[in-house]
Amino acid sequence: MQRVCFLLKVRQERLDEYRARHADVWPRMREALSAAGWHNYSLFLREDGLLVGYLETEDFDRARAAMDGTEVNARWQAEMAGFFEELDGVAPDAAMVPLTEVFHLP
Repeated sequence: MQRVCFLLKVRQERLDEYRARHADVWPRMREALSAAGWHNYSLFLREDGLLVGYLETEDFDRARAAMDGTEVNARWQAEMAGFFEELDGVAPDAAMVPLTEVFHLP
């Protein structure tokens, strides 16, 4: 199982709305993530907008590609794009660059 951690930056003025959107993620989006192989997916948000994401999957590239092929993800990404800083026209999913794991205690 591959463990993936990534960072993004949520715009300060949209933190409350970002939290509200994630308190009620669309059921079809949740189903699509699970079907695409995203497991133990968590997002952590710091007060300055730093967003830390974590997920487990067999193959991150394949799991991301599976989501890219869904209509629900295209809608979700379009709605979420305006929440993030420094994406320069890149969809939030495409900006999820995995961090290098340097330690793990199983």
